[in-house]
Parts: sequence; structure tokens; C-alpha cells
Amino acid sequence: MLLSPASAAPSGPEHADKVVHALLFASLAVASRYALMTPRMTVLWLAAFGVVTEILQGALPIGRQGSEWDLSADMVGVAIGLIAQSAIMRSRNRA
Repeated sequence: MLLSPASAAPSGPEHADKVVHALLFASLAVASRYALMTPRMTVLWLAAFGVVTEILQGALPIGRQGSEWDLSADMVGVAIGLIAQSAIMRSRNRA
């Protein structure tokens, strides 16, 4: 989805794409933790992935532009995913 042509990207309210970025990266962070990657490694690989996808969006002929705000939304999503996964694991350990 991050590298699909602009014509294939769904439209929505202004800045809705930031919510999509955050949700995608939150999901990836949770999956990464369930794959037993450390929080540090999760942040590192997702930060690198976010940077690369934003660079590619600007470089590829797909009608899209890279954005620092999208990258920021990606990192907010990573934080949300790590917090959510941690809370889920704590609640499971109490049960």
C-alpha cells in the first residue's frame, strides 16, 4: 500500500493518510514483538522501513511524494503498537 501508485490510493478526509500510516506501523510493531524481536530492534527496522518507503515514494514514478509527516505518523504508530503489545502481554501475565 505504501508504494502503490497515487491513482490506487484511497482518498478520504484531509490527513486521513496519517492515520493509515500510524495503523499500518502499529500493526507491524505488534507483529514484530510477537515474532520475538526486541523493542529496540522493532523501532530500528521500522524506522529504516519508514525512511526507505518515503524515499521510494518520492523517487519512483508512481505519482507520490515522500513526506516527513508520513514518517512521523509511522513512528507514532510504532510507539502505539509497542505500548499496546506491552499492555496486552501484561494483562495476559496477570490472568
